[in-house]
Amino acid sequence: MSEFLLKALPLAGLFSVQHKRFEDDRGHFARLFCEGSLSAFGQPFHIRQINHSCTRERGSVRGLHYQNSNAPEAKLITCLRGEVWDVAMDLRPDSETFLRWHAEHLRAGDGRSLLIPAGFAHGFQTLTDDAELLYLHSADYTPAHEGGLSVNDPRLAIAWPLPVNNLSARDSSHPLLDEHFAGVRL
Repeated sequence: MSEFLLKALPLAGLFSVQHKRFEDDRGHFARLFCEGSLSAFGQPFHIRQINHSCTRERGSVRGLHYQNSNAPEAKLITCLRGEVWDVAMDLRPDSETFLRWHAEHLRAGDGRSLLIPAGFAHGFQTLTDDAELLYLHSADYTPAHEGGLSVNDPRLAIAWPLPVNNLSARDSSHPLLDEHFAGVRL
């Protein structure tokens, strides 16, 4: 039996990963990643980088970040503490779900992760103070190939559950879609 179960979400290539949890009187154990199991599900994923974030204030938004087609990366996102509303947006021009987004509510201890394929932008809003995320990346971060989109773009129409606050200067400066697609290759 597999350590986890993949559930396809509305955007092609986007999956919710349910981790099998083993409990006894000492506590619990769950495998958060297994390259062989993901490959068996047809979703090969090799880890090149692991990141950890802690966001202090409820309502804070980080994103929408991506690596362009010159340095594509997939991500596996797990909430370690608190709760987040995690957003993935399809930026693959040939996809039937191009420029559509999907969000999942992730909370510490829920046994779930979000598997985001290459070609997607990613962002999240904290639903609690002191939310922590663990990110597994399939590629090295390449600053020359990074990009971002405005979390408040009316054309994206992301329905953030709380008022957006505490954006970094970098995230506040991400372009709107019209500006973005005018001169940037995805």
